Amino acid sequence: MMRWLRKEKLPKQPEEAHIPEDVDDHPAEGALENPHLESSEAAAVQEENLGKATEQAAQQEKESGPILHVKEVRRSFPVGGGEIEVLKGINMEVLPGQLVMLRGRSGSGKTTLLNMLGGLDQPTSGEIWFRDQPLHKLSDEKRTVLRRDQIGFIFQAYALLPLLSAWENVELSLRMAGVPSHEWKQRVTHCLELVGLGKRMFHRPFEMSGGEQQRVAIAKAIAHRPKLLLADEPTANLDSQMGAQVMAVFKNIIHTEQVTICMTTHDPTILEVADHVYEMVDGKFVE
Repeated sequence: MMRWLRKEKLPKQPEEAHIPEDVDDHPAEGALENPHLESSEAAAVQEENLGKATEQAAQQEKESGPILHVKEVRRSFPVGGGEIEVLKGINMEVLPGQLVMLRGRSGSGKTTLLNMLGGLDQPTSGEIWFRDQPLHKLSDEKRTVLRRDQIGFIFQAYALLPLLSAWENVELSLRMAGVPSHEWKQRVTHCLELVGLGKRMFHRPFEMSGGEQQRVAIAKAIAHRPKLLLADEPTANLDSQMGAQVMAVFKNIIHTEQVTICMTTHDPTILEVADHVYEMVDGKFVE
């Protein structure tokens, strides 16, 4: 009886010892394959992230230089049988995040220079570089695309459509810039609140003061997220208090929207807020 029991127990011991070995072998083989795949994917992801980081670093380095670089720009216009030289060898730099003012009396050439900085006009000679793009060499079509995507304009006369509300005027600029429609509501609201018109966004221009209309024009100009904002005498039609409010808005959007502003003015009371002032006399910069 005891001998029979021993015979039954002897074969069971190797089987019990063998089964765990077989079970352990298969996961071990699978475990060797999965880490190999995961490590390959991880390497690919790491390489992609490294490429993105390098690209971002290159972009930051690129943007650390001047956003505008003007070299020996001259502009002449035909008058009668001859020519009149409006700009006489302009050299200037505008760095990202600056508020730069072109100061001078009427007829000094400020608006002519501003038009060329925005690609609305071409110099007779000289070079204008905007973010490493040669504005002086680009075709009309390419300059139009560049203005639409990267430059905003603020005019002395506000340039608002009178039958549209503040909201609709800003929304129209997004439509024209090709911004996706699902972004319009949030972006329009943000821009109008940024210039202090959160409670006036559904009013039409004739229901607003001059300062409020100018702030709508600012919201309209920054809606498509331009890199450069050009303003031609934005405080000329405003009293000193309203002018100070507009300049406060400018300083605010430079930091919140990462935009650079170049503006013309003949108002000495607002010069103190500028990062740099270029004094223009007869088509030239003077010290």
